[in-house]
Amino acid sequence: MRFRELGSSNLRVSEIALGSWLTYGGGVQRSQAAACVKQALELGINLIDTANVYGRGAAESFLGEVLAGVPRDSYVLATKLFFPMSAQDRGLSRAQIRKQLGDSLRRLRTDYVDLYQCHRYDPETPLEETMAALSETVREGKVRYIGFSEWPVDKIKAASELVGVERFVSSQPQYSLLWRAPEAEVIPFCRGQGILQIVWSPLAQGLLTGKYRPGVPIPMDSRAASSSMGGFVRQSWLTQPALQAIQDLEPLARRNGLTLAQFALAWVLRERNVASAIIGATRPHQIVENAAAADANVDPEDFKEAERLLQSVH
Repeated sequence: MRFRELGSSNLRVSEIALGSWLTYGGGVQRSQAAACVKQALELGINLIDTANVYGRGAAESFLGEVLAGVPRDSYVLATKLFFPMSAQDRGLSRAQIRKQLGDSLRRLRTDYVDLYQCHRYDPETPLEETMAALSETVREGKVRYIGFSEWPVDKIKAASELVGVERFVSSQPQYSLLWRAPEAEVIPFCRGQGILQIVWSPLAQGLLTGKYRPGVPIPMDSRAASSSMGGFVRQSWLTQPALQAIQDLEPLARRNGLTLAQFALAWVLRERNVASAIIGATRPHQIVENAAAADANVDPEDFKEAERLLQSVH
């Protein structure tokens, strides 16, 4: 496993991270999920990403249980807040940040999180209030560093211009061969701010594993077929032309000695502003396969060809 510095922090994070969205504490059986966490740690994956809203606290509670007894300084723990936890509890106000952080710490069974992320921008709370409250959590020792997910560039810039507050060290955007939107504004701006990307859905909800094939029914054990997880798979990626274009990537992957999933992850990691790519494995063998992408050496021309093949897929 290779590691990268996370922005202007002193955190070194594994190039492959383990996520818990839609899976742990919900979509995957506990024993299977625990085996995934164990496998990830054994392979050197040290970044564990979650959020309070995943399973309405269930993912955090699960991680608190399975990480109990694991040396706290051996892994980097990241969680988030913003989305509703109840009819009254949502957003990034000072009161919510203090309440949701306290609840997350209790569920995670820890005194601090290494990275606390704003899951989205909150237009109903003044940015100054949010940043001041986040800064309080850092100075109290409950949070080491702060980040954000899917913020518009003008809000990232506004936060960077505030005086007397902690600085963001990470951004968590959706980014993959099928979703390249961050390249337009977010990544270029972050490069100049010492902010690195922790990418979610680098395999496009499993589409870039090649498991979904044109003219073949969706596998019943796949995420797209799941009643709890399938609603998050972009339907335009399940069309026959899109699935064929994805299959056309397989010769490129094989030419570099990789599976399609490894090739797709290596493409994300080719971007130096990316610190880590979050995988959402449901089985330990998937983690073994995906972790190998951190050691991949791919011909840059093959990456360009992959981009050309997928340029019409949205």
